[in-house]
Amino acid sequence: MATTWDADEAKLSLTTSGRVAHGGSRVAKAVGAASSAGPRARRRLGPGPAIPFGLQIGPVLLVLTWVVGSALGWIDPRILSAPWTVIEAFVRLIEQGRLQDNFVTSATRALLGLSIGLLIGTILAVIAGLSRIGEALIDGPVQIKRAIPTLALIPLLILWFGIGESMKVTTIALAVIVPIYIHTHNALRSIDSRYVELAETLRMSQKDFILRVVLLGALPGFLLGLRFAVTLCWVSLVVVEQINATSGLGYMIDLARNYGQTDVILVGLVVYVLLGLVSDALVRLLERRVLSWRRTLAN
Repeated sequence: MATTWDADEAKLSLTTSGRVAHGGSRVAKAVGAASSAGPRARRRLGPGPAIPFGLQIGPVLLVLTWVVGSALGWIDPRILSAPWTVIEAFVRLIEQGRLQDNFVTSATRALLGLSIGLLIGTILAVIAGLSRIGEALIDGPVQIKRAIPTLALIPLLILWFGIGESMKVTTIALAVIVPIYIHTHNALRSIDSRYVELAETLRMSQKDFILRVVLLGALPGFLLGLRFAVTLCWVSLVVVEQINATSGLGYMIDLARNYGQTDVILVGLVVYVLLGLVSDALVRLLERRVLSWRRTLAN
């Protein structure tokens, strides 16, 4: 019995040791294969590198479609003038001096209304963002104004200011105030409280706290609101210049509508488009320069 038991135990130990050795060899082979394959490449999940002149691809394709459609006769010139007709009208208006005069008038109105709106919107956002009393007094009326389209206020503004420059500039300023206030106020409320505690620890004055912490912390939100404000500025300008105006790009477009001059209308629209794209590009450039320290998905 002892001999048989010892023999069976020896067989079992030999079998077990063989399985362990075989398993160990498979693990060693797997580890060796993984080490020979090298580290796994990291998968990029972002949008990828920027495309050179990527923002211009869409507008170029749109213009090419317009050119091809007009050249092949797919677009009725009475509905949409051909690009070369619009270029001729553009040159004619410049030679007559009408385009330059109307452009200067429109640009003056837009810049004046934008400046007033930026100043008022920023001041209101800072007061509401740093004071509970200021928020209680300011935030509610601004939210009410946000719910009312600015263009719906034009009849009331005409009764208050007439149909002169005051009404037009006020309309643009009211359209600009809301996006500046909303985004700047939200950015102020989102500033990390640790920065506030650090400013209190360093015994910063209220002035230094506003300049070094508040305004810098709210800068991303302010620039985002500025992009919306610039767009609304041009939209409001188009509307107010078609209401009993005697000058400006909107007046030129409305006058061309009365005479059925589609090419002149398109000239005015192209100028508006260029103004919108250039102003938005300038804000983007300012944002990249001022906020170059940020690491975001876009860059």
